[in-house]
Amino acid sequence: MTTMPQPVPTLVTVGVDTHADSHVAVAKDSFGRYLDATSVATTPVGYAELLGWAQRLGQITAWGIEGTGSFGAGLTRFLRGHGQVVVEVNRPDRQARRRRGKSDPLDAEAAARAVQAQQGSVPKAGDGQVEMIRSLRVARSTAMKARTQAINALKGLLVTAPDELREQLRDLSTVRLVQTAAALELGPVTTPVAAATLGLRTLACRYQALSAELTVLDAELDRLTAAAAPKLLALFGVGPDWAGALLVAAGDNPDRLRSNAAFSMLCGASPIEASSGKTRRHRLNRGGDRQANAALHRIVVARLRHDARTQDYLVRRIREGKSKKEAIRCLKRYVAREVFAALPR
Repeated sequence: MTTMPQPVPTLVTVGVDTHADSHVAVAKDSFGRYLDATSVATTPVGYAELLGWAQRLGQITAWGIEGTGSFGAGLTRFLRGHGQVVVEVNRPDRQARRRRGKSDPLDAEAAARAVQAQQGSVPKAGDGQVEMIRSLRVARSTAMKARTQAINALKGLLVTAPDELREQLRDLSTVRLVQTAAALELGPVTTPVAAATLGLRTLACRYQALSAELTVLDAELDRLTAAAAPKLLALFGVGPDWAGALLVAAGDNPDRLRSNAAFSMLCGASPIEASSGKTRRHRLNRGGDRQANAALHRIVVARLRHDARTQDYLVRRIREGKSKKEAIRCLKRYVAREVFAALPR
């Protein structure tokens, strides 16, 4: 008795161009042929509709999503929660856009093509303690900037304030200036003195409110960082703020990084070859996560001040002919290797 062969399911790769209110998806088969396209809303209902649409086309191999850390974050979490393979892809290069044009379906098709060419990377999970740290760091960063703007505006307003206010406040330290200005008595705003008094008190109260926000955020960040990466905090020169920046760069799933060299590249601390002709040299990496790079730099500076081994290393490398910048770049690469080994798994 002859049995009929079972049909082979179509292997589908989906590329998604993400936006704030809608996502555009294009499906391609294993031979790179166009299958279908759709657009869905950026809601859980829209995500479910998109997954169902792709499953009706065949067996899904992977999703290529542009912007998994911004507009595509919600879709990435939804698909990973349903067991789908998600690959983060970069936007099409400018040369390809000049050649083919620019539209949402074209960008989605380019994302699917990048997945099939194995040009993507594993996105950050965004579902653990590191994501909590990232959220609080965003709030802390904006509060710090706003507080700096408030104190600068307060001191700037004091320069042009009426003489009676200037003489009362001009020689005070920043702490005493904020306390005194916040306690100024208000009255009807009918004179320049009254208007300046209201302005100074408003800025001082804003500064105090933002300082209270920062106190709460710093306490929570210290707690979360200590719970997420105690080994990282145990490293010499690594404080909670710098540890938080390095954790955010690695993400909740640092196993997506193949090696300490990949983490160093992610932090912009890997050497980049800059050779030409008979010259053989390396230069500083100007790419990568700049906040993580700044954290590595501050750790190196702290060690140069307080760690004898680091100081001896700097002196030895300079004697070998390297500049101070090149020696610090080598130290940042060394610290990146230590940090990678201390990341939670």
